[in-house]
Amino acid sequence: MNLFRFLLFGFWVLGLSSGPVGYGQAQDPEIGLQKKPLLLDMNMQIEATQAVNDMYNFKFAKAERQFRWIKQAHPDHPLPYFLLGLSEWWKIVPNPQETKYDDRCLAYMDTAITHAERMFDEDEEDPEAAFFLAAAYAFKGRLHSERRDFAKAAGDGRLSLKYLEICKGKEEFSPELLFGDALYNYYAEWIKDNYAILRPLMVFFPDGDKELGIKQLKSVANNAFYTRTEAQYFLMRILSEEQNDPREAFRISEYLHQTFPDNPYFHRYYARQLYSRGKHRDAERESLEILTNIDSTKTGYEATSGRYAAFFLGQIYQMRGDLTEAETHYQKAIDYARAIDATESGYYHYSMLYLGEIAEQQNNPTLAKQYYKQVKKEAKRKSRAHEKARSNLRAL
Repeated sequence: MNLFRFLLFGFWVLGLSSGPVGYGQAQDPEIGLQKKPLLLDMNMQIEATQAVNDMYNFKFAKAERQFRWIKQAHPDHPLPYFLLGLSEWWKIVPNPQETKYDDRCLAYMDTAITHAERMFDEDEEDPEAAFFLAAAYAFKGRLHSERRDFAKAAGDGRLSLKYLEICKGKEEFSPELLFGDALYNYYAEWIKDNYAILRPLMVFFPDGDKELGIKQLKSVANNAFYTRTEAQYFLMRILSEEQNDPREAFRISEYLHQTFPDNPYFHRYYARQLYSRGKHRDAERESLEILTNIDSTKTGYEATSGRYAAFFLGQIYQMRGDLTEAETHYQKAIDYARAIDATESGYYHYSMLYLGEIAEQQNNPTLAKQYYKQVKKEAKRKSRAHEKARSNLRAL
């Protein structure tokens, strides 16, 4: 996830924490009665949550049937169009380079914006309308930034912020709304720690608190209704990649994979956690299943997941001394990386590096040199893979 999308997402979740789906009621100008926002309707929450769970499990057809039912029942409300757009977004998640879902995602978000603007024109204090406008523009910005169309992304981010301002001061306390506070608290400080050039910009935003953000995410993960899975997703990544808490990250990854076994992103993350913890038998089983799912064209399984799984298998077989299987899977990792133009990744470079080491073990120094020279050519000079390739070449 690139920096611009982190910023846009942080702005969006700030809107979540500011209560756009608060527990107040809106006045219906036609009948003069108090009307509960659709997002607060308990029956609708149950219906939408089941569909969202189907979406996380990559049962998109089932989820979208329910989303279209909501659209049929509420054709003038932004909720169903936003959910349909979110479904298209999750189709992109396993491989962000996939563009075939872009147009539908953007079209649904634009329709959500159209209906939310009508609600907003009727009541400029309507927090539900402001929420959908902020959220839909933020997701459009995330997608445009992923496609490196930064002019459009910046415009979407500006409009998202505009509507987030309207949400401020309408806070309602609930596990759902705590999710936005949690992400903002964590990533506001994360940006300062990782991007010194942006620190002057961050003075215009409230300070964050990483520890508090993690604590809040854990609370949401344990207690929330809608945002439980999103909180677990972020916790898993933060604890594994930034907070050095592999035990808890593994627990969450195992839960997410068991709960959503057909989600390729959760599947490969679980395999990665198993491999990192030295559970090689389990990592082998899951990685082989990932490759089988790719071969059978199972929904969402593609070259990115294959690159992970093949590399883990190459490592496992090399450590066992099964050099033939190790070679096969390192080459698969290379092929998957090339298929998605991911030749700057560590998995790609280390697969070639280890193929060179296997060639040495098989008394083929000429082939080993070819692999090492390729790593030197393609890896960044200061990377560990580049240094190791140079060292191996000197030794030869």
